[in-house]
Amino acid sequence: MSDDRQTGAEPTATRDARGGRRSVGSAIDNAVGAASGAVGAAGRLLGSALRLPGLRKHRHPSIPHPVAASPGSRPGIESVAEAATPPEPGDVVVRVIDYSPDRVEMIDVDDLDAFLAHAHKPDWATVRWVNVDGLHPYVVKRVTETYGIHTLAAEDVVRVPQRPKIEPYDDDLFFIVARMLMLTEERLVAEQISFFYRPGLLVSFQEFHGDIWQPIRNRLETTGTRIRSSGADYLLYALLDAVVDHCFPILEHYGDLMQSMEDDILEDPSPEMLSHLHGIKRQLATLRRVMWPLRDVVDTLHRDESERMSKTVQTYMRDVYDHAVQVIDIIETYREMAGGLTDLYMSAVSNRMNEVMKVLTIIATIFIPITFLAGIYGMNFDVLPELHWKWSYAMFWVVTFSIAGGMLVFFRRRGWL
Repeated sequence: MSDDRQTGAEPTATRDARGGRRSVGSAIDNAVGAASGAVGAAGRLLGSALRLPGLRKHRHPSIPHPVAASPGSRPGIESVAEAATPPEPGDVVVRVIDYSPDRVEMIDVDDLDAFLAHAHKPDWATVRWVNVDGLHPYVVKRVTETYGIHTLAAEDVVRVPQRPKIEPYDDDLFFIVARMLMLTEERLVAEQISFFYRPGLLVSFQEFHGDIWQPIRNRLETTGTRIRSSGADYLLYALLDAVVDHCFPILEHYGDLMQSMEDDILEDPSPEMLSHLHGIKRQLATLRRVMWPLRDVVDTLHRDESERMSKTVQTYMRDVYDHAVQVIDIIETYREMAGGLTDLYMSAVSNRMNEVMKVLTIIATIFIPITFLAGIYGMNFDVLPELHWKWSYAMFWVVTFSIAGGMLVFFRRRGWL
């Protein structure tokens, strides 16, 4: 974490640890306890998933993504048919931020062509950040051509989803693909974020509309912060740090959810719980698929031996790498916990079925001797002992209730009831 986060630009919240949980097993319980400490530490900095800036309840209707190219077709952004047609007004939002230690300017671009005709940052600015909300091939093509970005990298921006990766181009350009994980209406959404970095310039493309970088902009607007006095490499670090740290409140949400499900499964297991649990396991698998390659991306930036990244920023990248490793460890722990909850559900259902079968077996056992007596005295023979006794009917019921009562007492003394 950067040391300028305590300026008040980013929101903080605290959450109390939950107690009184029932353990699926001692091994899982110990692992979850260690994981919860890491989640809680990050949660105190970032807040809950439902209050974290950048987490949206509804996604903006996105532009239809280009269909996959046919085998053998022309490579690059030029192969996308929509690259020749400008988008409708409002479909794509382009925001440009120029800043230096003493000054910052933020503008929303209305006329893309006019802006790109004078795309160089002003003389007073040390860094220019161009952020594009919405993936339209025409906009991606125009922006990447203006800044001298390879056509293959531009194609990867619009053909989503891409695996998180990092690719060097030329001597000073990095192309980075990351995935921003968010909770949207209690469902996990992985949004592709593409970065083009070279010293003094950072171009980012978001798959959907939405204000996920507001805490970063707040830090840019605050005079005296480290991000204002640093270069574009530090801005890239701040964005990747936000991408990784967004996972902590999401994992905290899943951890709380599984802890509550553990009590519910023990009390009253239902098929809906099993379906919900399988949904959590699928979303944890999505988290894992995103974070493993993203960890490698951050590690590459941390260990880069070129002069694209300063030594100071590489130190901060090492901190992001450490956070990514923590996220992966927590994911693995929660996947084990989800597997344990599945086994617990199966055991609870089996125990419940055993209880039902025990009751039915006891009832059947009680009625076996009663049915035997009723069968004997129900035979159609004229000469039958006790057939013409005056109190035969009453005696039959006395014997029946005595047998049933005696068996119930016997079962209870044996601990079967």
